[in-house]
Amino acid sequence: MRAARPTESSARRGRRRSSRPGHRSAARRRGAALVLALAASVTVLGAAVWALDRPAGPSAPAPAAQRLSDQDAAATADQAATGQAATGRATAGHSPAPSATAPGRPATAPTATPSPGGTPTAAPTADPTHGPGTFTVAPGAAEPVGRGTIRRYRVEVEDGSGVDPAAAAAQIQAILADPRGWTSDRHNGFQLVSSGAYDFTVKIATPDTVDSICGAGGLDTHGEVNCDVGPQVVVNLKRWNTGSPQFDGPIDEYRALIVNHEVGHRIGHGHETCPGRGKPAPAMMQQIYGLKGCVANAWPYSPTGGYLGGPAVP
Repeated sequence: MRAARPTESSARRGRRRSSRPGHRSAARRRGAALVLALAASVTVLGAAVWALDRPAGPSAPAPAAQRLSDQDAAATADQAATGQAATGRATAGHSPAPSATAPGRPATAPTATPSPGGTPTAAPTADPTHGPGTFTVAPGAAEPVGRGTIRRYRVEVEDGSGVDPAAAAAQIQAILADPRGWTSDRHNGFQLVSSGAYDFTVKIATPDTVDSICGAGGLDTHGEVNCDVGPQVVVNLKRWNTGSPQFDGPIDEYRALIVNHEVGHRIGHGHETCPGRGKPAPAMMQQIYGLKGCVANAWPYSPTGGYLGGPAVP
């Protein structure tokens, strides 16, 4: 018996059945490729987003010129703080306490300490120690002051000393005319002149010139003190400008002490010493060498006319 031949419809059904597995396999391969492509796209997109959003790393080093400028600024601040500390050491005589100022910033500049009168105390200026030995006579004249013997005097200032001759003459004239001065003894008077005859001169001179003039008369002033020699009262510029460590009054009072002491020698007074603890030091006492318990004083007489003397020094 012959086997039956398959019909056309059966053949087609068989081909369809035989072709379905291959079709499905291709479809799966195309789907996998799409998934891979999509995954790659997502990966690239994610990398781009991460690159944009990632935290910034350390900044690039500044150019060399900028770094140098920063170093110079820090050095300037350090130098300013050092200079101020040095100023504090120079002014106070000791090292200042560490500053609380933040590192790298200059400390606040110190301010001047005001005097009791409200005006900042002026820093002392350096005085010349040597001069040419030539003098300028102060201009002007005044009426005689006092009674008894009138001594005519003129004022001379060494050239280059920085002292104004007219101002110095006016101050010396006021000292000799003061009622606390030597005119209170009623035996001596004085008259400032700038020309004609005179009995003595008051010279303001540099320390070296004072040593030369006073040394010629046998007196050793060692660059520090004044003298009365020959027809001259010689005032040391150092003392005129800076006073004495032993005298705590104003500089004008110390100038009065200089004039009263040296003119006192001229009219015949010798040295005196302290009359007692707490009492005014005599004008004829060498107060620059110590007060010996007395109180600094520039005048030979009190405001009431009493003589402020002490025991004579042999």
